[in-house]
Amino acid sequence: MSKKEFNHNDQKVPFADTLMVRDSCLCLHVRRAARTIARRFDDAFRPLDLTSGQYSLLMSLNRPSPPHMKDVADLLAMDRTTLTANLKPLERRGLVAITPDPKDKRGRLLTLTDEGMALLVRAFPIWQKTQRELDGLVAHSDPKQLLADLISLSQEPKE
Repeated sequence: MSKKEFNHNDQKVPFADTLMVRDSCLCLHVRRAARTIARRFDDAFRPLDLTSGQYSLLMSLNRPSPPHMKDVADLLAMDRTTLTANLKPLERRGLVAITPDPKDKRGRLLTLTDEGMALLVRAFPIWQKTQRELDGLVAHSDPKQLLADLISLSQEPKE
């Protein structure tokens, strides 16, 4: 395909529109903030050989009874294939156990092992400190309102 064919009727998006998107796009700024926040937590958890995503996954398993994979995937907004890929290194490290559901052998239950719980015990104060620091960065606004707004944005639209 030639460049002429790619540029339909020689129409262009004005640079002013590019600047408007740069300055107002929720998607852009939420993604940038998410990457920045994830890097801060990744740096904080690095001494434990843990990423922010792994911490979230381990924390999601800290429940009174083992959750199904679907429940964890839904909570973390991941598909099951991605969840499975993220579980593998944690399972190899002995932090997570994946077992068949005794009520439905097709289903899988996820359990935090004793080693996984011990790592969470060490990681939680690191999370608390990093969370407080990040809360301080949005202190001029309401961190609780920001969180509520992000949760609202992450909900699937109701039909």
